[in-house]
Amino acid sequence: MPSLITSRQLTKTLEVIFFGALLLYFGKTLFIPFFMGLLIAMIMYPVCRNLEKHGFSRGLSVTGCLMIVIMLFAVLVALLYWQLLAFIGDWPVLAGKLNASLQDLRQWLALNYQITLEVQDSWLHDQAGQITGILGPLLTGTVNVTINTVFILFMVPIFAALFLYHRRVFVQFLIHVSGTENGGKLEAILQEVIRTYFQYIKGMIMVYLIVGILNSIGLLALGIPHAILFGMLTAIMTIIPYFGIVVSALLPISAAWMVHESAWYPLGVIGIFAFVQYLEANIIFPKVVAAQLNVSTWATLVAILAGGIIWGVAGMILFIPFVAIAKIAADHVENWKYWRLLLSRTPYSRRQ
Repeated sequence: MPSLITSRQLTKTLEVIFFGALLLYFGKTLFIPFFMGLLIAMIMYPVCRNLEKHGFSRGLSVTGCLMIVIMLFAVLVALLYWQLLAFIGDWPVLAGKLNASLQDLRQWLALNYQITLEVQDSWLHDQAGQITGILGPLLTGTVNVTINTVFILFMVPIFAALFLYHRRVFVQFLIHVSGTENGGKLEAILQEVIRTYFQYIKGMIMVYLIVGILNSIGLLALGIPHAILFGMLTAIMTIIPYFGIVVSALLPISAAWMVHESAWYPLGVIGIFAFVQYLEANIIFPKVVAAQLNVSTWATLVAILAGGIIWGVAGMILFIPFVAIAKIAADHVENWKYWRLLLSRTPYSRRQ
């Protein structure tokens, strides 16, 4: 049986978690690209090592790995751009239908609720003035977020390249920090971490496949043309947080409005995507990814919520591997065995 945790150990652990969370929150400008680069480096490490075994220099191997990552990102951006262009091409038809629907709504309000067109115009004018006052701070915040995002996108490949190229230096540093007597144990942890990151990517692919199938089934039920194409593309584009799902949903929404005269069909498309996103965030992602990482579902859900609070969308992506690494460390470090009870899908007590 594992040894009982003392109140002093628990207090010390909670202090480390608390001050660590503060450090991560206030240092997110540094830590987000740092750990994102580490994630990419660990994912691409097997590829880089394989290239080196085939005679490529370390510099060329690292460059090849980064080119693969950049090409995948470029494909996502190209898909997003293609969907945006398609929506812009359909906009004149959609604008005409939208204007007609708004005029019908105004007439209906005037006839059924005695809200005259003049009163509606006055209300719209007042709302436009309020929106103008909000736009200034909103645009400022958007510019700041954009600058931070560009900075992160610029720094991530740099960190990834440095981790891949100087990996032996970082491993030696970890060995000296943990103690040379723990070198073998540390090497085993690192090998399992690399395998875990591969399982994480495998789990992510399964999640997007399930989401794409659910999207396609919903669009087929509504009679939307090219339902499978739209469903899969929308699932893939959710890799780009917020912006990806919004832009990728515009095309099936516009197709629904052009094919069906009723406005309920576009609303149905929005409802399907919202429902599938809810399932993905709260059920599919925690279950599937947790199974691939051998991490408990509740720990995965806590990691998602904590990551969202501390780092936003980036934290929701990165904190799940953090929990998996903590579980691996708990498997190898005797003093951390009690954390395995909380983090693992196969608790320690079942194996005694």
